[in-house]
Parts: sequence; C-alpha cells; structure tokens
Amino acid sequence: MQISIQQLNIELSANQLNIEQWDIAKGESWAVFSTEGDIGSLLGSLLCGEINESSPQLTLATNKVAQVSLVEQQRLLDDEIAHDDTDFIDKIDTGTSVYQLILAQCDSSALTEQLIIDLDLTHLADSGFRVLSTGETRRVMLARALATQPELIVLDNPFSGLDVEHRAALARYLTALAKTTQMIVTFNREEDFPDWIEKIALFNHGKLESIMDKQSWQSHPIISQIKAQSQQQSEQMLALIQRYQHAQHFADPLFEIRQGQVVYSDKTVFTGLNWRIDNGQHWQVKGPNGCGKSTLLGMIFGDHPQCYSNDIDIFGNKRGSGESIWEIKKHIGMVSSALHLQYRVSCRAIEVILSGFYDSIGLYQQPSKKQIQIAQEWLAILHMSDYAKRPFKSLEYGQQRLLLIARAIVKQPALLIVDEPYQGLDYLGRRLVKNTLELVARENLSQLLYVSHYDNDKITAIKNALQFVYSEQHQCYIPKVVSEVE
Repeated sequence: MQISIQQLNIELSANQLNIEQWDIAKGESWAVFSTEGDIGSLLGSLLCGEINESSPQLTLATNKVAQVSLVEQQRLLDDEIAHDDTDFIDKIDTGTSVYQLILAQCDSSALTEQLIIDLDLTHLADSGFRVLSTGETRRVMLARALATQPELIVLDNPFSGLDVEHRAALARYLTALAKTTQMIVTFNREEDFPDWIEKIALFNHGKLESIMDKQSWQSHPIISQIKAQSQQQSEQMLALIQRYQHAQHFADPLFEIRQGQVVYSDKTVFTGLNWRIDNGQHWQVKGPNGCGKSTLLGMIFGDHPQCYSNDIDIFGNKRGSGESIWEIKKHIGMVSSALHLQYRVSCRAIEVILSGFYDSIGLYQQPSKKQIQIAQEWLAILHMSDYAKRPFKSLEYGQQRLLLIARAIVKQPALLIVDEPYQGLDYLGRRLVKNTLELVARENLSQLLYVSHYDNDKITAIKNALQFVYSEQHQCYIPKVVSEVE
C-alpha cells in the first residue's frame, strides 16, 4: 500500500505531529524512532482514520489499517472495566476471555484459533483480560489487530513488556509477517530494530527530522546528544531528591515472606517463596511473563488480596494483624503498568505528583506550600511545567508514565517498587529514568525493587536477584534467591 503524507501539522493537547514530506512505497515496511514524544499512537490514530485529515495532507490506498499501542490497550481495559459484572455475580468478573476478544475482531473461529497458537496464547484462551500480565496483554492486542486482516499495521513498541523468550518468538513472527503485511513499527530501543527493516524515520519533538537507512542511523549524532541530556537531567533529579531527603529508620528485615505462594482456584502461580529484604539491599525480580512478579510486588504494596493469605512481615508489622494499609503504603513508592491503567481519575498533571504524598489515585487533600513547590520542581526537571494544569488523561502515554514515576519518588519512600517502569517512554525518557534509578540505588536513597526484561536495563547498583523458574514437578514457578549478582 502506498502512503503519502505532505505538510501535515497536528496538535492534540500535549501531542504534536509535524511531517513536511513522507512517501512510503507499496510493500515498504518502516521503523520509526522517536527521541522524545509519543509518535506511535499518533501515527496509528492518523492512519486508522481517527484523526480527520483530508487530502492532500494524507493519501492512503486502503482503509484496512490496524494499530497496536498502549493507548489502544488502555481503551480496551476501560471498556472491560465499564462492563465489570462483579457486583451482580457470585464471583470476581475477570473480563472477556482472550478467545472472545480475538473472535470479536474477525468472527472466524479458524483465524482466532490460528492466532492464539501463533502468539502463544493457547494456555490463556479462557482467561479474562483483566488478569493477564503485561506481556500477555500485549500479545492479545497484537492478535486482535491481526484478526482484522489489515493491509497495513502500525505497531507501537511491540516488544515492550515481553520477556526474552517471547521477544524472540515475536521477532520471528514479525519477520514472517513482513513478507505479506506492510508494517510501520515504532521503537525506543536500538536493540529492538528488526533485520528486515531498512528504512528509518527519525522523529524529534514530534517532527519528522530525517529519513535514512540503517547504516546511516547507527552513526547519527542525535543519540549521543540525548545521552548527554538524560544524564544531566538525572543528576538534577538526584539533587532534588537529596535536597528534601529525610531519614527513615526500620529494623531488619524491611520485608519478609515465609513459604509464600499465589494460588487461584484453577492453578498455582508460584510456591515456596522464602525471601527477606534488609536495609541497604536492592533487588531485581526476574522471570517470564505470567510467573507472578507483578502479583508479588502488589502483595508487598498491599494492593493484591493474596497478601492476606500469606505469612508476611513488613516494616515490623505482620500483614493482616490489624495494621493500617495506609501506614504501610506511606513508606512505599510504586510504579507499574497496573497502577497506570488504574489511574483513570480526572486530575491535573501537578496533582498526579502531589498525590504521591498521600498514596491516593487523584488528589483529595489540600497540599502544603512545600509539597506544591516540590511538585513544581519535579515538573521543571521533566520539562513539563507548561503542562502543570493539563488533565492527566490528555497527556501522551509516556508523559503520564513520567508523572507516575515522579509520584512514586516524591515522598522518598523506604521501598521504591518499579515494575517495568520504561513502558511507554520515549528514548530520552527511558534513559532519564534508568539513570535516575541507578543514582537512587547507588546513593541508597530508597531500597529498590526492580523489574525489567531487558539485559541492557541492568542497574549496576543492584546486587541481589529473585528469579522465578518453572518447575515441571510442581506445575508452577519456584522462586530462587540469588545474592551478590555479578
């Protein structure tokens, strides 16, 4: 399919897209790399006809276009929550099943079953959408897009949230798909570039800056410029944290779980977890999609009901002994895809950061002048001062994620839980957050609990790991504690 975009200038709240000239020949697949800005979802919305732009700005040879993005994922979750029947049935409504979600896009059981096999969703076919892990959800979104049998598909960071095995499997699948389906694929990591793409469109601050081949891309000067900028911003964040640093003293262990397990009516996710976190320790939690990493972190934070069916001590309190959940939460900062999806309230950007002082989703108390000042300083470092009064939901997904990261850090918690923090971030945002987490861990400003599936995201100050490994004998995951990781 041939695509021509000329003199296009779109501004939607905090989002912008500026393209003077971009011609895509029939059958050509492109990589799109954005240094700063949520280009993937904007391009997807434009090409899918959700943004009304008439000729000659945009010329498409077909309307059979599909997209996969975190924005689309959020829309589907919102729809699922709107139809939650938990209050009307005698069990928790986990949402529409994976099979039905895919079938609804094509009305073909044969195609649905084939996509379920191809994207390793067989064991999840009957699972409700709302109980899926991040990586599992991403594969479902891709299957739904492919079920429409598009001539063009726009993939926004398709490997985000996937474990190593599923990234490799998806890379093979997309290589085969590229022979029959035209694709525009956005990336924020150089290592994710597929071999079959030769042309790259580089966007900077929403503007198509240059078009090049892969060889030219590898020597482009903008990457080194962004690395320097992200390091400078990270050091500014560290200085801000240190400026308002306050001491929190807890006896060892900060957290301990004995013979921990996560069990549902139909399966056991993991069992046999004996783990403690002492002062001065930072941990990375490792394992494939669906092994229970996010569930475990939710149990520590107190947001997952299985925390009350396990033998857990946290900050000197036994969980379930009558302690206030808010007394526990005020010492924990949390960033996760689940929290991002839950943050649907109507509030402004600055209020998102301020809500971190109160561990609330939305702001329901009057903050102090000092708290407002600190939030304003965070906005300045994130280059988002102009967006302080903007509605949170009107911002780009990556901007929302940066605000939620600031929300988690702003109160300087004893435990800082970051579960796939880079999801949805552009290249600059990802480097900025990684550098900041490295500094937080190195300076022991918080005890870090960290999840990322990418080896390149390793934080050198983290010397301990909790690894989930599947056991055929137990038919579930068994955790393994590894201290002083090299």
